[in-house]
Amino acid sequence: MTIELDFLPDVAAAFMLMFARLGTMIMLLPALGESSIPTRFRLTIALAMTLVLYPVGSQLYPADLVSNPAQLGVLLISEIVIGVAIGLCAKLVTSAVQIAGVIMANQSGLAFALGTDISNEGQQGALYGNFLALVGITLIFTTDTHYLVIAALHDSFTLFPPGSMPPVGDFSENFAETVAMVFSIAVRMSAPFLVVGLVFYFGLGLLNKLMPQMQIFFIAMPVNIAIGFFLLMVLISTLMMFYLEHVQQALGKFIAG
Repeated sequence: MTIELDFLPDVAAAFMLMFARLGTMIMLLPALGESSIPTRFRLTIALAMTLVLYPVGSQLYPADLVSNPAQLGVLLISEIVIGVAIGLCAKLVTSAVQIAGVIMANQSGLAFALGTDISNEGQQGALYGNFLALVGITLIFTTDTHYLVIAALHDSFTLFPPGSMPPVGDFSENFAETVAMVFSIAVRMSAPFLVVGLVFYFGLGLLNKLMPQMQIFFIAMPVNIAIGFFLLMVLISTLMMFYLEHVQQALGKFIAG
């Protein structure tokens, strides 16, 4: 009895191409691609997702890829480009909380209070931004939004079929719109802090003119920090629901139907 194994090279080629797309996306997507998650764990997720989705995506790749190395190389680059484009656009939205946190910290007098940012390779960031980023990641999992991430991985083979050229123009337009949306989200999330900060500093300036002998700085800093913490306590649920809605909207762009 002879066992035919000549199909294995094509299976390995299709698996490699799928892994190039899905692995690149997972390394960049929100929640699953955070730097706080160990690289080996993310690699394991990528391999597992490739194995699960292999019956769906393998049929879309051309046959006899091994016999045509040039075509295989072009497909590999195309898959990586698609993975980067989808993952980066979804990842950009999560940076809105960091930008909003920096604005809030500036308005609350905590701009120089830095801590380790778990979502940005362990670099230093504003405490407000670090806290909001942690809450955002937690909300993504507790509200099952990470299922949208898995749906985007699955539907990417429908929206961007293997073998076709990546729509670079559409990716560029979506990238520009996403960057603009990120700053819009950040400013709208920090708008209450901007308004309160404007009124507070205007009042301090008026008080300084009326009572020049008073040490405004020693009075202003504790009060400003207390007001910032109070605002965050009151508004955090509203702010994070607003942020989560835009994360779901950004991921929904890459879901078919």
